[in-house]
Amino acid sequence: MINPVWLRSFCVLVEEGHFTRTADRLHMTQSGVSQQVRKLEEYLGVALLDRQGKQFTLTDAGGCLYKEAQEIVQALSDLAEKVAADPTYEGNVRLMSPGSVGLKIYPKLLALQKRHPGLAIDYRFAPNSDVERYMVEYNADIGLMTRPSSLPEVNSRPMASEELLLVTPFMNNAPDWQELLTLGYIGHPDGHHHASLLLGANYSQFLNVSMFAQRGFSNQISLILEPVSMGLGFTVLPAHAVRAFHHPKLISAHRLENPVNETLYLITRRHRNLPARMNMLVGEIRRWL
Repeated sequence: MINPVWLRSFCVLVEEGHFTRTADRLHMTQSGVSQQVRKLEEYLGVALLDRQGKQFTLTDAGGCLYKEAQEIVQALSDLAEKVAADPTYEGNVRLMSPGSVGLKIYPKLLALQKRHPGLAIDYRFAPNSDVERYMVEYNADIGLMTRPSSLPEVNSRPMASEELLLVTPFMNNAPDWQELLTLGYIGHPDGHHHASLLLGANYSQFLNVSMFAQRGFSNQISLILEPVSMGLGFTVLPAHAVRAFHHPKLISAHRLENPVNETLYLITRRHRNLPARMNMLVGEIRRWL
């Protein structure tokens, strides 16, 4: 493989037409420039210059090499700039979060991407366990979880909090324990976690979600409240998901006597220095939440 440093020195020499000016431009000695050109000739097995004292002309081989080498040297220069560049509003970002917070921030992310077309945002809604797994497997850059990660490869820190709400078919007052038992439960991927936090803090009879008859289950955040709105059961969801429901008059969101706020954690791969576009996105998400 041709040494790219030799190629660059040769191209500059052709452009300057003089060993002294070339040495000055490359911050080298004249003998250093001459030595690199000779090494290039030895490697290729052809003469590149017809030397006349301190002057020279290009041989046919030298002219051919210069024509081809210009693009190579420029491409290598561009590559170095691209690798070193760290633009704030360009590049890909892979983001994952539970669906509730996603319903709140995804429209804002799309608006940000529209303002900065160089950004490409891959956003996936997923339960905590999947967000954590994708992070460990290097398939996500930034994650949001409703609990801190327990894995040594993952760094997590509190970012915001989100209120949990008991959601029932439309009724005026918060249901008592017996009404919840009668209604039954509509499950979702983070449902056991949410219900345990909120119901455990407000109903002394509560032990676990299995105490309720399960009337349905959905892993689509936008569909979890559909069966609730039809009177098929109750559930517990973060406030962002409740506010996004498109039939709000068919449900009741209850703030119970003992409010519970769920902490949202930012998770990243431990010891990874995030590029500028990802730090920008983290800052925007923090502001939105």
